[in-house]
Amino acid sequence: MDSKLLTEKISDLIFSKKGSNVRILDLQKLTTIADYFVICSADSNVQVKAISDAVDDGLNSEGIKYWHKEGYTALNWVLIDYVDVVVHIFRNEARNFYNLEKLWGDAPTIALEDPALKVQPMKKTRTVKK
Repeated sequence: MDSKLLTEKISDLIFSKKGSNVRILDLQKLTTIADYFVICSADSNVQVKAISDAVDDGLNSEGIKYWHKEGYTALNWVLIDYVDVVVHIFRNEARNFYNLEKLWGDAPTIALEDPALKVQPMKKTRTVKK
């Protein structure tokens, strides 16, 4: 699977568990360790676990298995390595402390919004007078 498409699938799975502040860092021109980082935040250990499980289970069901996973016991920062795409799921405090976006500041960054949070235009309704 194309690494760009993989980032989209991962982002959808993150949003399915209400992950926030989702960023994709494009590392293709900067390093050979990965094409992309997908970074997101979670409010609690339970949410970090839920997001991690959703990404792992969702991709595994499509035959995509991770190469390496770290941090699953502490649930402060879970890293899931799919070789071309590395997923970083942070508790808010850990994300602020490690600040990967600043560390990889030369990488083009794409900020994503949860599609479920977008406000839908209101439908016009007719008022019927009695």
